[in-house]
Amino acid sequence: MTWVYLGIAIVFEIAFALGTNATKGFTRLWPSVLTITAAIVGVYSLSLALRELDVSVGYTIWTGLGAVGTVAFGVIFFKEKITTARVLSFASIIGGAVLLKLTAA
Repeated sequence: MTWVYLGIAIVFEIAFALGTNATKGFTRLWPSVLTITAAIVGVYSLSLALRELDVSVGYTIWTGLGAVGTVAFGVIFFKEKITTARVLSFASIIGGAVLLKLTAA
């Protein structure tokens, strides 16, 4: 269940980041409510995952994959530009997360 909790935390981390853009500085009620809810669920799910995972592994994977997901969905939903440098950066983050998982005790 540890990795399921971490997966849920990552999904809600992405929802939080994307939702923050939709709140327009937390001036729009429902996007703000959904964004705050996503943050709470994401951090709670992360805390459940960290019962079993080292914080250095869990937090790094959560933030790294959350960042990659946020950028990927930013390209899809907000028409942000994707460059070779960004793709290489994503690959580095994913590679690092995989290596952390493989080397975790």
